[in-house]
Amino acid sequence: MQIFRHIPTTLQQPCALAIGNFDGMHLGHQALLARLTESAKSLNLTSAVMTFEPHPREFFTPESAPARLSSLREKLEHFKEAGVEQAYVCRFNRRFAKVTPQEFMQIILRDALNAQAILVGEDFRFGALRAGSTLDFLEAKFNLVSLPQVNLNGERVSSTRVRNALAAGHLQEAASLLKRPYSISGNVVHGAKRGRALGFPTANVHMRHERPALTGVYAVKLDGLNSVANLGIRPTIAGVQKLSLEVHVLDFKGDLYGKHVHVEFLHKIRNEMKFDSLDALKAQISADVTVAREFFM
Repeated sequence: MQIFRHIPTTLQQPCALAIGNFDGMHLGHQALLARLTESAKSLNLTSAVMTFEPHPREFFTPESAPARLSSLREKLEHFKEAGVEQAYVCRFNRRFAKVTPQEFMQIILRDALNAQAILVGEDFRFGALRAGSTLDFLEAKFNLVSLPQVNLNGERVSSTRVRNALAAGHLQEAASLLKRPYSISGNVVHGAKRGRALGFPTANVHMRHERPALTGVYAVKLDGLNSVANLGIRPTIAGVQKLSLEVHVLDFKGDLYGKHVHVEFLHKIRNEMKFDSLDALKAQISADVTVAREFFM
């Protein structure tokens, strides 16, 4: 899959283009990408996706923006798995926010990307002040595929619904909305080795964003290995409170440093807690490991 981190200055090969934030890659996103690859094949076009970094709400209102479900790398991995041939990552900044719907359609979609078909959700808005809608695409004579909302158990599937399920600890509901367990990926980096000192060595997974959709202690799988993870700020440890994802892989003796890993969240064990002493913390970690082992039996 080709990845473009800027809008090309020369006209590209004709493409079918799906546009959106694609945060979480839920059932609705999956339906859109399936339709994209189908349409591109039938029209003999390149299949392409346009997404935005950062999320527009992170740019406009960072203090109240929703928790991120996917890092950019994770989104790109999903695009590739879906069979997308090209991905355009648009840097959402003040300049981009001022682009009018008409400029977006003519200068970017037509003159640069050579988009012959546009695929979006039925409520898609675009351009400065979100003034553009699917009606603008139709008036501009684009070949438009506007997908209706996808429902699950009588309710609309959305990134917000996924976030709410994760925040409530309803991992099975989130997995149903995603058609897979919710996961976070990142590189394993060196930490303070506190877990090792407590008898529970951990893989410290680098977090791309400081506001995750879930926190607490979980039974997880790290690249398929049964594990227990803590995602939070480690309130018992003195010092700077910084978000961390620490994963203790059960019965594992290998070296994970420097590897890019995927952590699947399968079962919530408890909320993050502050303990009076490291001995109390160690006892609780031991209990958490027992719960995780029972879950995987």
